[in-house]
Amino acid sequence: MSAARRNAISAARSVPEAPGESARFTATQAKNEFARALELALQGGSVVITKHDAPKAILISMDEFNKLTHAAEFKLNTLSAEFDAILDRMQTPKARSAMQSAFSASPKELGKAAVSAARKRA
Repeated sequence: MSAARRNAISAARSVPEAPGESARFTATQAKNEFARALELALQGGSVVITKHDAPKAILISMDEFNKLTHAAEFKLNTLSAEFDAILDRMQTPKARSAMQSAFSASPKELGKAAVSAARKRA
């Protein structure tokens, strides 16, 4: 295959074929056409940079990077809030009484309670 044909195929692969699909640039293309790769990333896309046909890096906009890095923090805050709400519900006198009953119950009483709860779910 001629060098011109390989370059034409590589250039065609650098344009995403469908919305949400990443553009692909070889490391050499990324170096030589950085302005174009950067523009694709700034428009909300992502650019996969390959070396020997294997993905090695990705170029994304700062907005996308911030979304990704703050996603874990958001999930942790959501889980913390859910945990706090559950803990608050467990602090009522009724909940304390139920827990005291559970801890003072015999194995036979716990077994009966488990069977009863399982039947309610079915």
